[in-house]
Amino acid sequence: MRLPFAPPLAPMLSSAADALPDGEGWQFEPKWDGFRTLVFRDGDEILLQSRDEKPMNRYFPELIAPLAATLSERCVVDGEIVIVGVGWLDFETLLLRIHPAASRVKLLSAQAPASFVAWDLLALGDDDLRNAPLALRRERLEHVLAGAAPPVHLSPATRDRALAADWFRRFEGAGLDGVMAKRLEAPYRAGERTMIKVKHERTADCVVAGFRWHKKGAGTMVGSLLLGLYDDDHTLHHVGVAAAFTATVRKAARHRADAAARERARRPSVAGLGRGTAGSQREGTAAARCDQSVEPRQRSELGAAPAGSRL
Repeated sequence: MRLPFAPPLAPMLSSAADALPDGEGWQFEPKWDGFRTLVFRDGDEILLQSRDEKPMNRYFPELIAPLAATLSERCVVDGEIVIVGVGWLDFETLLLRIHPAASRVKLLSAQAPASFVAWDLLALGDDDLRNAPLALRRERLEHVLAGAAPPVHLSPATRDRALAADWFRRFEGAGLDGVMAKRLEAPYRAGERTMIKVKHERTADCVVAGFRWHKKGAGTMVGSLLLGLYDDDHTLHHVGVAAAFTATVRKAARHRADAAARERARRPSVAGLGRGTAGSQREGTAAARCDQSVEPRQRSELGAAPAGSRL
């Protein structure tokens, strides 16, 4: 691709906060419930890149033509792929797209087509905008997407904290995750946690149904725990992951996983969670109190959701 920088690019990340920041100099945006996606376009060539820097074109073929018709000839855009249900964002249907069969993906794309919501512009033509302040990047993004039409959208943004707080209260039922806060003067720092996210929080006693190895320590460090809840019929359903651990805790969890494996024969089987992806292990069930931040379901992780999982 003839762009100011080549893919892949680690997306800019966020840190959690309990409340929206006060003071001037902030831009607020809805936090979308979908798959984080960077779009690289160079003429007829378009690449959809996931948060984990993996290609996603095969999972969302219906977005290629609309993006080609909407975006500038050469650009890099940051945003989110979502699926709009009846009155809300349907993350469960979005998860079904991560399927190995192209025929299945084609069918699902026709039944429930995806949309792309853009919120940042990282490159335009020969201009690398990553070091430009957010205020300028937003202005140029609005110009690029002035004629956008569904399924390509420009994310709403405001500098009014009161309006952002109103979004936070009103839009939870529509499937939005919360509100993002970004400094207007800040550059785009790939891979760094410079944004602030204020999310709707809920707590629950979950079942730990399995784990995945950490990408930097397969076989030695636990990357994330797969969480489930039982329904009234005693069926275990996948509800999310817990992944915010220190390296020390990840290594210690590896030994606890070994102990759980030795007791597996005495534990109930995991029902309702389906197969894990490569690199995951299911060690039976164990009751756990989740006293850390839990990501609802498994957003923006290609292949992360067990096949057939339900909420």
